[in-house]
Amino acid sequence: MLMSNNNSGITRMSFLLFLLLVVASSTAAQTPTPTPPLVYDVENTGADCPPPTLLPYDQLPFTRPLTDPFLWSDGSGRSTAFSDWRCRRNEIKKAIEKWDIGPKPDRSDLTITAVYTPGDPGTLTVDVLRLSNGRTLRLTSPINLPSGTAPAGGWPALIRMALAPTGAEGPSGIAGIDYVHNDVTEYAAGQQISHAADPYFLMYPEYNAGPCPPAPAPCGATQVGQYAAWSWGVSRLIDGMEIAKNQLVNPLPIDLKRLAVNGCSYAGKMALFAGAFDERIALTWATESGGGGAPAWRTSHAIEPNGAVEKASNTDGSWFITRTLFASNNVYKFPYDHHELMAMVAPRALLVSGNTDFIWLSNRSNYVTSRATQKVYDTFGIGERFGFYIDGGHGHCAIPAAQQPAINAFYNKFLRGQNVSTDVHVFPTQFADIDYQRWTQWWGTGVPDDPRLNVALASAGAIAFGTTEHSSGGYPASAAIDGDGTGNFWERGGGWNDNTRGTFPDILEINFNGLHVIDEIVVYTLQNNWLTAGEPDQTSEATGEGILDFDVQTNTTTCSAGGPCTTGTAWVTVPGGSVTGNTMAVRRFTFPSTIAATKMRVVVNNARNHYSRIVEVKALGFKAGFPTVP
Repeated sequence: MLMSNNNSGITRMSFLLFLLLVVASSTAAQTPTPTPPLVYDVENTGADCPPPTLLPYDQLPFTRPLTDPFLWSDGSGRSTAFSDWRCRRNEIKKAIEKWDIGPKPDRSDLTITAVYTPGDPGTLTVDVLRLSNGRTLRLTSPINLPSGTAPAGGWPALIRMALAPTGAEGPSGIAGIDYVHNDVTEYAAGQQISHAADPYFLMYPEYNAGPCPPAPAPCGATQVGQYAAWSWGVSRLIDGMEIAKNQLVNPLPIDLKRLAVNGCSYAGKMALFAGAFDERIALTWATESGGGGAPAWRTSHAIEPNGAVEKASNTDGSWFITRTLFASNNVYKFPYDHHELMAMVAPRALLVSGNTDFIWLSNRSNYVTSRATQKVYDTFGIGERFGFYIDGGHGHCAIPAAQQPAINAFYNKFLRGQNVSTDVHVFPTQFADIDYQRWTQWWGTGVPDDPRLNVALASAGAIAFGTTEHSSGGYPASAAIDGDGTGNFWERGGGWNDNTRGTFPDILEINFNGLHVIDEIVVYTLQNNWLTAGEPDQTSEATGEGILDFDVQTNTTTCSAGGPCTTGTAWVTVPGGSVTGNTMAVRRFTFPSTIAATKMRVVVNNARNHYSRIVEVKALGFKAGFPTVP
């Protein structure tokens, strides 16, 4: 009986504990996850986070797909919790400052005064004094207020960069504030001029605009791009607005919780950097920003021909500091990319656009990057705060009537507080075949998948031709582009064999399905023990039946900025593509930069056992989105 009573007591206690757990679980389940804020009242919420671990250049990993925005920089793991985002966002900020634009100073060394003078337009004058050297800088911004009486909290406002497109003002009831970027550093339309006398660089003489000159010339100062200076200037303008809003007479009638930034082209980049780097901006709208803005550096490099779109290696040398270290395939050493620049805007609202009439803008990369950014917003449950609109049929920086409702929706929701839909994901029908998921599918796995495609496959539309094909019919040229590199079925369509015993050269030519951008070609010849050996690698020998001396070539293609590309008939041997005395079953040719081509070939000058035997040929890269002319 005693034992029975004890068991009964334990049972009652267990049942009560179970009830408490059920109630606690039910309460937790009913507690909604807090919605991330729409805007903040500080420039950088992560300013107090521990400094990130940033690897030196020679230790940066080579990462082909888009970098995972949720990975901690010290390699300690990954977090998609919004509570961790402010510190992860600060890590991205520091990486972009280190490798993309240079440092953006905070205001700790500054004294700022500001005065708003009403008028038509009014004027906001902001004076910035750097305490450590006594240098000053003045920002002067015209302010256009809507007609009528301002709301109690002030008017929502759009800070307009130069080249703000016509129609950027949006619906009525929004003030316009002009950011005069030359007050900070001069825009020089791509001219590589000295900026040492610009106001910002007089205030910060320890900085140089643009990349470090080639050795042996010394840098002499920390290198920064103008986008670091311009985004700094927008933040100081907002500092001045905060001061002027509280002046005793004629306070600035602007609602600082409802600020937006916008610009187009180079100023679209300016708007994006400003919005990413200052969390007091509620809505960022980057119009047709091109390379260095919304498009990712690595994606633009991978999918479009050299010289045709704005890439890290050919962007303005005063805007960024990328051109020396991240030229060509070194672009894959970027420890971040511009989907993370856009993600820095989260959880605040962001709208980006493109224009397919202007190929220089790298619109396809913009699309891939936008899809990646959408994943970040969706992860935080705020997908409606990000939108993209990539169309054509209008001038650069001209907003067509079809776009205006989408733009107005973002203004109405995030500046005017209206409950409207901002489900804006517009792209051309020809972009539907872009497999954007290849660039992000590795996120969360820790293993960066290679996003490249084998564009030499028959299933990709490629066609193979041999100068001759063996009379048996069992070794057609098409068998060298079927995806099987083993040779296990050699006598039954396992590869290409010529029909001229002991006579060379023999040529296998592969025509791609249009213009492609490739940076690697792999040639498989018949390995030893081919019936049973399986997939060969670069250690597999081909000393019995393999090709011996050969050249790997592509046709010439030249592309002008913005297109078109001109395809030529001449053949050029790829870097390292001349081979003599080959003994291996697999030879891999990786190029220091991409090659744009419509076709390739393998010219066999000598082979073992009388015949040229090629099991498979791969060309790794992407179909280009460029028009071509003969």
